[in-house]
Amino acid sequence: MGLDDKIKNAAEKITGQAKEAYGDATDNDRLRAEGQAEQSTAHLKDAGENVKDAFKK
Repeated sequence: MGLDDKIKNAAEKITGQAKEAYGDATDNDRLRAEGQAEQSTAHLKDAGENVKDAFKK
């Protein structure tokens, strides 16, 4: 996995965590769900990149 991919995924995770926390604080279910979805997407991207890396070796 390239460094730029790792940075983008980490940024997406952090953004998702912030949205989820803000949604919790403001009792906004839509924002909370968006944050959780962004975190899940970032985790899936990480997993996909790890699979690609495994096949490169």
